[in-house]
Amino acid sequence: MDVGILERIRQSSFLDSLFCLAGVAASTWVLFRLHQNLASVGFVYLVFVVLAAVRGGFWQATVVSVISVACLDYFFNPPIFSLSVERVSNWVELGAFEFTSLVVSRLSNQARIRAMEAVAERRETTRLYELARQILLIDRYEDTSNQVAALVRSVFDLRRVVLFDAISSVVRESGNAMPDRRRRSLVKGTRDSYFADTDAFMQGERTWFCVLRLGLRPVGALALCGTEMNELNARAVASLCAISLERARALEKQNRAEAERQAEKLRTAVLDALAHKVKTPLTVIRTAVSGLPAAGDLSALQMEMVSLIDQEARSLNELAHRLVGTPELDSSEFAPQPEPVLLSRMVRIAIDELDDSSDRGRFRFSLTPNEPPVLADRELILTAIAQLVENAVKYSLSGSPIEVAVAAKDSRVLLTMRTRGLVVAPEDRERIFDRFYRAPGARQHANGTGLGLSIVKSIASDHRGHVWADGEPNYGTTFSLALPAIQQALI
Repeated sequence: MDVGILERIRQSSFLDSLFCLAGVAASTWVLFRLHQNLASVGFVYLVFVVLAAVRGGFWQATVVSVISVACLDYFFNPPIFSLSVERVSNWVELGAFEFTSLVVSRLSNQARIRAMEAVAERRETTRLYELARQILLIDRYEDTSNQVAALVRSVFDLRRVVLFDAISSVVRESGNAMPDRRRRSLVKGTRDSYFADTDAFMQGERTWFCVLRLGLRPVGALALCGTEMNELNARAVASLCAISLERARALEKQNRAEAERQAEKLRTAVLDALAHKVKTPLTVIRTAVSGLPAAGDLSALQMEMVSLIDQEARSLNELAHRLVGTPELDSSEFAPQPEPVLLSRMVRIAIDELDDSSDRGRFRFSLTPNEPPVLADRELILTAIAQLVENAVKYSLSGSPIEVAVAAKDSRVLLTMRTRGLVVAPEDRERIFDRFYRAPGARQHANGTGLGLSIVKSIASDHRGHVWADGEPNYGTTFSLALPAIQQALI
């Protein structure tokens, strides 16, 4: 039971007892003047005893009972104007009054306690509602934990509040000034409560230490100083604080993700516009270059330069084509046109499209018998595999073999390309699939834009597949593409 309720009951007003004693005195004078009998007077006195028991409690009623029995004996019990403790009737009357006082005072105290508990519970519920309402209005652009600590102290009229956010390792305090030693002890107690994962109430200091939990996971702790709230309400306050901190973190992540999405959308739009603008002059360049040999009178060096211009113009045209296709891959409306294809066949087509015959001869195959097909958009999968083939040539040692393997594993078809040369560091194995990111070592091997692998990742994702990289120290890197297999009968 709430200690404050019991304390308030003990501090019942002494005026209630004085009123009952005054009533006994007044009724004695009136009834004596009216010459009433003993039974009538005893009933009137019993009324005041009951009032004293209801308003003041057992001990106040006892005082009224003793005074009432004395008045009965002195004024109404023959011989009048005399007192005698030896009369049995006096003890019977006192016993009846005391029994009535005991029963009525107990029932009255229970009713008062329940009423005060109901009032206190209603007040705490109102405060909890107010705290929840104000938490929803917190300014998300300011420190949430600091605002929550101040709100809890203000709403519940506490002496001091300490909030420990374990995820960010931040302690926030709000309240009246106190000795530095006491403040440090309070902060330590809050941290200890979190690490022990237990709630505790310090009776002498009227302080609650509550763990902030999200489900069963502790995320911090809360100290409430100068309070008489019960355990249920203290835990409810802690739950509201935990929810508010988690809500602030979720909003921050959402805002950050939205900002990144908008930035990516803007960047994609710019690249798309540039790609379309680049394709027009490239077409003119390639048309002009193709007409130069027909003009005649070109030396071998000039022919070589024309061939080089044409080759680089084709590369630029392919890059522009990729830039135009990137927004389409990211669009929610984009839908591949799937058909059964063999990955080994797509690899061979991509290798055959390489310009340099010496590069085509570097590939070594290891294929599984009865290779299962995958359900995929032929053009998109060929684009992804061509990018992996191109990377294998660009970032491997010149002339070194490139090992290609196709195998069926766990209802998936796995394509791997193992090269000797550049080793992708562990911290870069996820980031190299981000748009425009290039590993530091890649810049030393070949020029690039950082778009190729991000396109491969998008295509794999659109086909419910996965692409990843593994580095082998002192050797090179292996890229893997896994796609769901389908039944052979579908071909």
